[in-house]
Amino acid sequence: MGKKGKREKKGKGAEKTAAKMERKVSRRAKKEEEDLEALIAEFQSLDAKKTQVIESSCPPPSPRLNGSLSAHPEKDELILFGGEYFNGQKTYLYNDLYVYNIRKNSWSKVEIPNPPPRRCAHQAAVVPTAGGQLWVFGGEFASPNGEQFYHYKDLWVLHLATKTWEQIKASGGPSGRSGHRMVACKRQLIIFGGFHESARDYIYYNDVYAFHLDSFTWSKLVPSGIGPAPRSGCQMATSPEGSIIIYGGYSKQRVKKDVDKGTLHTDMFLLKTEGAGKEEDKWAWSRLNPSGVKPTPRSGFSVAIGPNNRSLLFGGVHDEEEEESIEGDFFNDIYFYDIGKNRWFPGQLKGPKSEKRKRRRGRQAEAEGAGDEEMEKQPPQGPVEIVKEVVAEDGTVMTIKQVISGPAEEKERSESEEEEEEEDGALGQQVEPCPRSNAMLAVKHGILYVYGGMFEVGDRQFTLSDLYSIDLHKMEEWKVLVEMDPKAQEWLEESESDEEEDDTEGAEGGEEEEESSEEESEDEGGEEQHPSVQPAEKHVDYLSRTEQYWIKLARSNMGVDAKEKKVVKVAHAMAKTFYEDSV
Repeated sequence: MGKKGKREKKGKGAEKTAAKMERKVSRRAKKEEEDLEALIAEFQSLDAKKTQVIESSCPPPSPRLNGSLSAHPEKDELILFGGEYFNGQKTYLYNDLYVYNIRKNSWSKVEIPNPPPRRCAHQAAVVPTAGGQLWVFGGEFASPNGEQFYHYKDLWVLHLATKTWEQIKASGGPSGRSGHRMVACKRQLIIFGGFHESARDYIYYNDVYAFHLDSFTWSKLVPSGIGPAPRSGCQMATSPEGSIIIYGGYSKQRVKKDVDKGTLHTDMFLLKTEGAGKEEDKWAWSRLNPSGVKPTPRSGFSVAIGPNNRSLLFGGVHDEEEEESIEGDFFNDIYFYDIGKNRWFPGQLKGPKSEKRKRRRGRQAEAEGAGDEEMEKQPPQGPVEIVKEVVAEDGTVMTIKQVISGPAEEKERSESEEEEEEEDGALGQQVEPCPRSNAMLAVKHGILYVYGGMFEVGDRQFTLSDLYSIDLHKMEEWKVLVEMDPKAQEWLEESESDEEEDDTEGAEGGEEEEESSEEESEDEGGEEQHPSVQPAEKHVDYLSRTEQYWIKLARSNMGVDAKEKKVVKVAHAMAKTFYEDSV
């Protein structure tokens, strides 16, 4: 048998194995999904009570991740739908709809009758038909304890002009999944990959489906060639010619009983068709070998399409498994992929062009102000990593890795400038989003908007609600549009073990005793505290170990002109507020 015959036989064997696993997962997930369907139906009955569209001004949305942020095709607006939030004990899912007015820097909540059920890790795509349509497919719903999952396979469209939701019921579509990717391409919605998980089993997909926007029908694509391995959370982008680009993603497989091995994919593929978006079009996979500086391996990154025929990747996390824990390196860098040139390059911040800097740097400023083409022509420079350790109350160390893609000499120069500016009473520190994964991205008029996401400190999850923007044409500086509110953070420890449950009443009483002791110590400064009550020492220790994180957060919110002493003071106040609220 020739090589071609062996490959075909191997491919058919893999298909049979995948089909067998899908049937197995489907059987085990059926009972779980039946339980959750009742809960979803209960939420839907509450939504059914809404009979009219209500749009009202509101504060920024609550912290969340794995929602969708989409640019309105005709208005200067961003549309946020769904997402999730976990507070340490309970998982919250959303199906609320928020609209961000770019010009007014304001949020409004839009309540529309009969919306899709609550979900996260879905996909949304906008098409400019009839005043604009927002299409939503799939995603997942989780039980409050986060141990059971329901994966949707429904398709919805939000008619932006009339503010109405419509469920599109068409047979032959993808199976229920989340973590998939969807793009609009030549009057089609193309869906790739994703995963389905039950309490004991899971399966990752690499199938491709097309929903035809003219006929409202599904078709499963059967491309020729060797395509990507099954995965979720990859980058999926379209070229002007209608080809599809796939990069990266994550998958895991069971190596033995109760032991899973995760894989961070870094390969890249092109899915190409010769047709014009018809159902009978033939598609073909081919592997891409891009030049330039590729992103470092990661999962949980966010993607968007930028100007000048470029897709972009932001943030993410690289988990390193230790013997007793998982240490996560979180990112806040940007990488661009030039679709026409098949080339990756890191996004380099140039910094704001102030008159003071122009005088100091002379011709250097003119060179720095060159366009994106010059930035691409620079020899590839390895990203500069700033590693920061944040320690939680329980002593768990979490490394947050921040990547600055500029060359080393640029970094040294900016540091010397900071020293000069500090002498003049100003900090040269640039504002930027803190490292995170699973954020929501959208691009409008060449400006990238980053909302929410999360990062972890030990076993503790910080879910964000801030909003940043950066002009992708200029790449000068990030702007803070909505600051993170530390008071919006809530973290409840997991339920105690059976042994500790015996002392639950005492622990609750101890907490009250702790508060009263603290008050007494303030009034009677000379009295000695009970040995078991040391809130002040613990608080100071917590601040000292996480001080740099809070200083960075305060500085990003206060801007470049803030005095160092004031930044430190605000940082301590933010940490104190967060710590007291979380305890």
